[in-house]
Order: sequence, then structure tokens, then C-alpha cells
Amino acid sequence: MFPSKTRRVAAVGVVLGLAALTACAEEKPAASDDGTGPVTVKATDNGCDLSRRDVKSGTSTFSVSNGGSKVTEFYVYADGDRVMGEVENIGPGLKRDLIVELPTGKYQAVCKPGMVGDGIRGDLTVAGDAPAQVDEDTLLKQATESYQRYINSQAIALEQKTTEFVGAVKAGDVAKAKALFPVSRTYWERIEPVAESFGDLDPKIDARVNDVEPGTEWTGYHRIEQALWEKNTTAGMAKYADQLLTDVKTVVAKAKTVKLNPLQLANGAKELLDEVATGKITGEEDRYSHTDLYDFQANVEGSQAAIQALRPALQARDAALVTSLDSNFKAVFAAVDKYREGDGFKPYNVSEAEKKELGRVVDGLAEPVSKVAGVIAKK
Repeated sequence: MFPSKTRRVAAVGVVLGLAALTACAEEKPAASDDGTGPVTVKATDNGCDLSRRDVKSGTSTFSVSNGGSKVTEFYVYADGDRVMGEVENIGPGLKRDLIVELPTGKYQAVCKPGMVGDGIRGDLTVAGDAPAQVDEDTLLKQATESYQRYINSQAIALEQKTTEFVGAVKAGDVAKAKALFPVSRTYWERIEPVAESFGDLDPKIDARVNDVEPGTEWTGYHRIEQALWEKNTTAGMAKYADQLLTDVKTVVAKAKTVKLNPLQLANGAKELLDEVATGKITGEEDRYSHTDLYDFQANVEGSQAAIQALRPALQARDAALVTSLDSNFKAVFAAVDKYREGDGFKPYNVSEAEKKELGRVVDGLAEPVSKVAGVIAKK
């Protein structure tokens, strides 16, 4: 999703389903003469061409079409590669829209063919004095404040449980470390879009071995996971455990001060479902421990938390959408509950038919969630 972290297309076809939902969305009008219409982005395997690179402050729509042969992603970065908005898993021939709120400043627009590396970058300038959405809408202001409280509570728990996990690893307690691994990751997965927005911290903490850039050391949760389950040992993991805790503490400190806008909440809710589709349903995220269902549940809980924060504003704008969101969240949780065991979940060793069924209910939820940003962007 963010710098240096590759996301591969799901074998069960869920990603194509998510992308198709966006591709089939209502067509946006052509860019208007006053420079306020959607910015068209033509992404190819070696290009990232924008119809214009100057936009007005406030809400902007980037309509991204992939004319290349590789799956691509599109980002808007602020200074330090802080992610203001993204769309990912745009397959060849598909189109997806990014609706994002941008204050005046200098940014970079980035396409990532193959979803790897620094991407093809170009400057983007935002000018004007449009007021922020939260300054004009009390319900949206309350939504961001509510979600910030949620982020803070999850960040505190993330640090606490990661500290316990690291302690078990360094003490050589394999059984305890295995038990704490999925629990500590639950809090990470709930707030992943926020955590991922802080540059290269996400790949340091959460990269799988195939995500690591050449010349970069593999670190983080999954580096330790491999040792615990493949070798049944914590030998040699102390330095990775220490680094993990250091990086998590950095994320927690940043999460407590980050200021989010309503569209970031809406886009984050959708990103978390993309996470489920591209890593959890396929079983490639926690490939050694097979604890993917903990992550699956946490991603959906995080998505629901963002939607719930926006709920009063959504209710005022589109009550029918709220009803659809409620019923589809309920369906997803019911599907995951079938795999519960005690306080957690069974190992994720499921059949292809079961994966397809999980994919079906996630697709059902992704459809109304994909509409939230457009509804929130309306004045």
C-alpha cells in the first residue's frame, strides 16, 4: 500500500472484483475549464501522465486508468512521503478513482507499476484558500475527533501487546511468543492505513519476505513469525524484536499527533478491505503461523470503526447507504465467526470454496464502502 510494500493480486479473484466495482462506478465529468474537475491519470508500465498538475485546494478527484501490462497503484504524497491518498491494485485496463482533500502546498503524484519501488513521480501543486471540510461541517469535525480517539486507544494497546510479544521473544519463550503474535498484530491491523502513512515504517514492521526491496534487510513481525513457526525457535531474533518495538513506538507517537480529514477516514475504510482481499483471504499474509483470521477480523473492525465515526454525516447524506453498510458488515463478521476457536480463531487452513465464500461477503461489503468517499465529498 505504501512505500516499498508490494501487494500482489489475490489468486481467488477478489482484487479483480474490488477493482471492477470502482471501474463500474458512475463516470465522472471531464475536467472543467476552471481547473476544478477530475484530474485524469494515465498510468502505464513506464509513465504516469496527469491531465494537469495544478489543482485547487479542497476536494480533488483523480481518475486513474491503467493502460499498462502490470497491476499499478497511485498515490498523492506530501513531504516525507506522507500518504494523503492512494488507490491500489489497479489491474491492466481498469480504472479507479481517488477522492482526496488537499490543503494548499506542494505534493507528488506517483504511479507504481508492478506495485513496487519508489514509483514514477511528478510534482503536484495545490493552491487556493478553500476551507477544510471539518471547518464547514460539524458532523465531519466530530467524525475526525471520534476516530482520533479510536486511533489513540488502539495505538496504546499496540505498544503494550508488542512489548509483551517482544519480551517473550527475547526470553526465548516460544509458546508465549506464538500466542502473543496474532494478538499484538490485531491492534496494528485495525489502524493500518494510519500506520502505513508514515513513510517506510510500514515495510519495516509488516513486510513479507517477497515485499523486501533488494539490498534492504527483512525485519518486523513476519521475520520473527518465520523463526517461530518454521524453526520453532527465537534464536537470533532479539535484534529484530528490539527493532520492531522501536518502530512500533515511533508509529504510536506519530499516530497520537496525526491530523486526519474525513476523506482519509473514508478511503482508509476501503483500504482495509483491500488488505483483506489481497493478503488475508489468500492466506499469504501470515503464511507461517496461519493466523490470518485474526488479521482479517481486525481489518474489518478497523474499517467499521472509520465508518462508524462517519455514521452521523453519512446518515444525513445517504441513509440507505448506512443501512447497506450495516447489513454487509454484519454478514462479514458472521462469516468469520464460523472459524472461531476459544478466544481466537482456528488456523487458516481452509478450502478454495471457503476462500471464495469469504471473498463473496467481502466483495458485498466493499461495494457500499467504495461509495462512502463520494458521499462524504458532497457539500
